[in-house]
Amino acid sequence: MGKTFAEKILAAKSGQAEVVPGQIVVVKPEHLLTHDNTAAIVGKIKEDLKEFGVARPDMPVIILDHVVPAANEKTAINHKTAREFAKTYGIKNFYDVGEGICHQVLMEKGLALPGTIIVGSDSHTCSYGALGAFSTGIDRTEAAALLLRGETWFKVPESIKVTLTGKLPSKVSAKDLVLTIIGDIGADGANYCSVEFHGAVASLSIEDRFTIANMGVEMGAKVAAFPIDEVTREYLASLGIADTSYTTVWADSDASYDRELSYDLSAIEPVVAHPHKVDNVKTVTASAGIAFNQFFLGTCTNGRLSDLRAAAEILDGKSVAEESRLIVLPASKEVFEAAIDEGIISKLSKAGGMILPPGCGPCLGAHQGCLAPEEKCLSTANRNFKGRMGCKEAEIYLAGPETVAASAIAGKLVDPRKEVV
Repeated sequence: MGKTFAEKILAAKSGQAEVVPGQIVVVKPEHLLTHDNTAAIVGKIKEDLKEFGVARPDMPVIILDHVVPAANEKTAINHKTAREFAKTYGIKNFYDVGEGICHQVLMEKGLALPGTIIVGSDSHTCSYGALGAFSTGIDRTEAAALLLRGETWFKVPESIKVTLTGKLPSKVSAKDLVLTIIGDIGADGANYCSVEFHGAVASLSIEDRFTIANMGVEMGAKVAAFPIDEVTREYLASLGIADTSYTTVWADSDASYDRELSYDLSAIEPVVAHPHKVDNVKTVTASAGIAFNQFFLGTCTNGRLSDLRAAAEILDGKSVAEESRLIVLPASKEVFEAAIDEGIISKLSKAGGMILPPGCGPCLGAHQGCLAPEEKCLSTANRNFKGRMGCKEAEIYLAGPETVAASAIAGKLVDPRKEVV
């Protein structure tokens, strides 16, 4: 019988002919991602590091992004600790404040390759499945041990196959697709599973795939992965990565799955996740009219160039509604500069958007854009838990960039497929 993506890659990386779900394997990930939490992680093993050092200095990738620039002394000290750690132990893949959100930057730097294993002390490390990597989040203690040992273990996951047909309609995004899936199967519907996307994936851009893979963890998935096709190869080539420098791994056609799902992309419509759960998903049509105080365009889920472009096309020549505010946060410096060159930032700013430096802050309520009690925010982020944006008495709704942009003009939830005056 054939093997799934997870079974094939974990077998290869653990040096075995084959593995089965539930089996424990030991692997050496190509990369370990950490960010501002680097300080806390290395603090756990301070004395061990002095004695043993870092097992594989080429493995860590450190990107400072969560509170940038530093908002207080504590954060500044954490940043300083990360800088000193990188210098002391020769960590070449260190990216200081200003480069952008870790998941976007790691991809832009060509560090996420097909057929590799990437782990990170951030739950949205599952993003790199967009490029055919087995990527997943781990906790800080695991990250600390990995720095010292250079290897870690996994339980081989069960796999879920999602087959796509058709093509997404205009002003309907990959965010609408993944929210629809999460709404259908629930926030725990794919717990510790590897979710594979098959079928009509060619119509989805790399940025679309990144959005979908990024939210794999919101359905409980350990991994969310796409096959390598011409779209992937062209993207990697744009980064200067030749197809001879990576190994493609994908499921066999006769692989066995724990569960199979099918979605017609042409039938997907704009949706919104209501508070305080990502799987509390309803159509925009059924939810229209909800008033918002704040609109948030950005994050590692929807802060890429295509997201900003889609929003700018809707907001161009219009204005954010009175008594509402729009926060715009490009996912990286590279995205920011491209958006400036394309005139996107100017359009968003003239419409009333406040442009923030590339980073994570507002998404987790750590820095800039925090909400007040009883306020509502419509966000392109990936989570809407209580307190996520700094206030437990506020409400966060999740939607795609087109829906957020159109709603910002109206000051309330509207269908982006309809003209907003």
